[in-house]
Formats: sequence, C-alpha cells, structure tokens
Amino acid sequence: MRLALTLNYSGAAMSLDMERVLEAERLGYDSVWSAEAYGSDAVTPAAWIAARTQRLHVGTAIMQIAGRTPAMTAMTAMTLDALSGGRFRLGLGVSGPQVVEGWHGQPFGRPLARTREYVEIVRRILRREKPVEFRGEHYQIPYAGPGATGLGKPLRSILHGRPGLPIYLAAIGPRNVALAAEIADGWIPVFFSPRRIAMFREWLAEGFRAAGKAGGPGERAFDVMPMVTVVVGDDVDACRQQVKPRLALYVGGMGARGRNFYNDVARRYGYDAAAAAIQDLYLAGRKDEAAATVPDALVDEVALCGPRERIRERLGEWAAAGVTTLMVAGDQAAVRVMAELTA
Repeated sequence: MRLALTLNYSGAAMSLDMERVLEAERLGYDSVWSAEAYGSDAVTPAAWIAARTQRLHVGTAIMQIAGRTPAMTAMTAMTLDALSGGRFRLGLGVSGPQVVEGWHGQPFGRPLARTREYVEIVRRILRREKPVEFRGEHYQIPYAGPGATGLGKPLRSILHGRPGLPIYLAAIGPRNVALAAEIADGWIPVFFSPRRIAMFREWLAEGFRAAGKAGGPGERAFDVMPMVTVVVGDDVDACRQQVKPRLALYVGGMGARGRNFYNDVARRYGYDAAAAAIQDLYLAGRKDEAAATVPDALVDEVALCGPRERIRERLGEWAAAGVTTLMVAGDQAAVRVMAELTA
C-alpha cells in the first residue's frame, strides 16, 4: 500500500507547507495532491510542488470539470507532465451544484454524462491519433452552435503528451464510482470506510464489466486511493474531536437539504438519524453542536485517530479492503507515523 499526501484548501491566505511536502518525499511517499474549492486553484500549487521536488508524483485532487474546457485541462496536464519529467497525475471531479452553478456559472445538469464526454476528449487529445472532433450532448469540437463563425477546424496538440497519463476520478456515489472504474485509472473517494468494501466492490465491478463490454480492458490495474484524515495522539477522544468539525461541515453544510452527497454517504453507512441531526444543526448555524453530534463510530470508520499502536491495528482494515494508495491528510507527525507503519 503506497502513501500519498493531500493538501488542504487555501483558506483566506494562500500558503504551502513545503516542509511537510519535502518530508513526505524524503520518507518515501509516492505522490502529493493539491485541492481546489472556490478560492485557490489546484494547478498552481501542483506546479510549485513539482518544481521543488525530485521524485514525488504530483496530482490534482481535484480539478473541477466545470471550471475548464476539456482541451484546457489536457493542455495543463501535458504541460505539467512534461515539465515535471512525467510525474503528473490528473485528478478530476464534478464538485456539487452549489459550486458548479454558484461559482463557475455552469449548469450542473447530468454530471455523469458530462464526465464521460470530458474524459474521452482529454484522452483523445493526449493520444494525438488525429485532429480532435467530438459531437456529444455537452461538448462539440469544433463548436458549431449559436454564435459560431463556422471557421473552427479540428486540431491536434502541438505538444506531444504522454498518451497514458493517469486520470483519476473523485467519486462517492454508486454510479460515479462505477464510472471511475470504467473510464479512469484511479478512484479518489472521500469518507471511505473499509468496512463497507463489499458495497464498493459491487460498484467497481459494474464499471469494470462495462469497460470490458465496450471493448476496454475490463478489470485491470486500478488505483484505489481514499483520502483519510490521520490524527496521532494518546487521547483517542481528543483526536476524534479534531475530525468532527470537518465531518459536520460536509455532512451538514456541503450541499443543500435533499442534495448533499456527503450526507448521503453517512446515511448509506447506516447513520441516518445522525446525518439528519447534523444537517439540521449545521444549516441552522449551530456548527459546534453539529460537530458534537457526529458519532464516534463514524469518525472511526473514515479516519485514523489515536496512539500509534491503535492506528497500526486499524491499518490492517484498509489494506484488506484493497486500498492501493492511502492519501493521508494530517500534520507532520501523522506523515511520519504513517511512513513508519507502512515501511
């Protein structure tokens, strides 16, 4: 099981903890991944880190599909990959309606269909087999719709990119997890529970079968890379308390009532009553109470908290679930402990 490091969103001020990144590289981590929401972007930190490191692969977790055309994403990926010596990995995701429509000003529409088209166009650009032409529901290349001049012509990238540049999809629901298995090289889940692996395997298997039916490779080498918060400390409960505000934010406030994908995850795991209560409290502005309502059991399913030996015991669950890369969200102590426990 490889290790990756994930970086947080920027907050009000932009900074990068390069000491932690360089420590991860020294400790043998496989990759580091940037993030974006509606502040700092994921690409600039990835470029900065690639320039400051020698061996680490650098990925985006995730570049929001609504924020860039497929061609712009392919250009960015090829450029970063070339300048980093083949160390770039492209992580994509749809985000949610609040960000897609409220920030990017794009329709949320049918995200699965949009993602399928988007990845196909990116792959065609990377392969450079011929000038790109595409006619889909969401994307038309060359564009021939309202306002078109009729002068657009199919083009092939001037830059010769890596045809097999890895593409990862962030996904948490059954249909988009299946889509990741079908069309991507890796899957980035958040709030992943290794105890629910039987459910996830069904979704992944559906995608692998679809790939085989479509003439693809079917079940293949596929990177399962969940993001996991790691908090090291002697007091298990105190460690859990550091995780609960983030869980409350996502389960309670990251989406509208009735359209919150993270709330759906908690319910899918069997925490229906807690998910409803967390959302009610969070949307009422009672954020501290929402965090206090997050069950300890939910924290223990999706995070690694407590003394070193407790984390060591629980790591077996993640390995047994078929996790191939564990994306660590944690401070310097967590980064070091995880490297030691997986050495």
